[in-house]
Amino acid sequence: MEHLNEDVMKLLVGMGLVENDMTWAARIAVILIMLLLIFIVNLLFTRVIMPMVHSITASTKATWDDYLFSKQMLRGFCRVIDPILVYIMLPLAFPDMPQLLAFLTKACEVYLVIVSVLLINTFLNTLYVMSNEHEHLRNRPLKGVYQMIKLISVCVGIIIAIAILMDSDLTSIIAGLGASAAVLMLIFKDSILGLVAGVQLSANDMLRPGDWITMSKYGANGYVEEVSLTIVKVRNFDKTVTTIPPYAFVSDSFQNWRGMWDVGARRIMRSVYIDTSTIRFCTAEELVALADEGLADSSLAEAGKPVENLKVYRYYLKNFLASYPELDKNQMIMVRQLQPTPEGLPIEIYCFTNTTVWPEYERIQADIFDHVLAITPRFGLRVFQRISAGDVSFK
Repeated sequence: MEHLNEDVMKLLVGMGLVENDMTWAARIAVILIMLLLIFIVNLLFTRVIMPMVHSITASTKATWDDYLFSKQMLRGFCRVIDPILVYIMLPLAFPDMPQLLAFLTKACEVYLVIVSVLLINTFLNTLYVMSNEHEHLRNRPLKGVYQMIKLISVCVGIIIAIAILMDSDLTSIIAGLGASAAVLMLIFKDSILGLVAGVQLSANDMLRPGDWITMSKYGANGYVEEVSLTIVKVRNFDKTVTTIPPYAFVSDSFQNWRGMWDVGARRIMRSVYIDTSTIRFCTAEELVALADEGLADSSLAEAGKPVENLKVYRYYLKNFLASYPELDKNQMIMVRQLQPTPEGLPIEIYCFTNTTVWPEYERIQADIFDHVLAITPRFGLRVFQRISAGDVSFK
């Protein structure tokens, strides 16, 4: 760079400018030449180089070059060129003013650091957009990782800028920061924990944007909208938004319903409470009548053995569910008894719908239990219900 300055200075001397005793007119001329050169370079870059690069990337089949050489990236490169040109031309304009030259040189170096950090951030934004469109990376919570890299680049840029302004060595500044590491860890505690949690969430595929999660501790029940460095944003079904720190998903438990969507089936697990006083043996006539209506197996009536009405009821429900068209037959279908309670004997229906759409799931579940409640009295059984004021008549 010094040889370049000498060559340019010889050119200016040949034009009549004095090297060691420059007048303000000569300085203004050098500054104008510097501004004209910056303008020409920017014009050449924006009008010739950028369209040429865009035409080349548009003609290729690959898509990554369209992102890496986008307008934002090329403008970032263009911003880096300006301080480099100014840095080269400054010694030509102020050769006999070392203090002013040192100040302007430092300002130019600090500006070069700033635009370099902006270029790195633009590059990281481009990588984030590329990962969102990648088939295997679009559902990964990578936003927090990119934000942490941005934070590191900004911190490094600040350290370099401080070293330039203080004329200090980077190692001494880093050593001073090491002495205050405890304070820095306290300040960036959430960011550090968020980075570690983001890596764990991504590596173990625990959470993705768009997942339906339930986390009762934080009142979250809805879809994940955003996974960043410091927060996970969940849009609840009541249209409220819950923000949760990322490390809470590693330290606490939560329920992710993604597995339900992957299988394509959603579970129904609900009980009907039978009044135990209505459980009894069926008579032969009742069994024949139920068999004629298709509610019981005819072999039960022919066996001549006493059969409980609850058993006939359970067998009917099992056959009813097995033939129901909107249930997934590849999943478990079961009708079972649970531990008796003061409210009666629970008969639990356990099956899976063949859809995960919430309204359809609720409709199928309601249709099944509408039929279950309506058919129960046909077996001589009664669903338990607490006595209310409407059940009591006063004479």
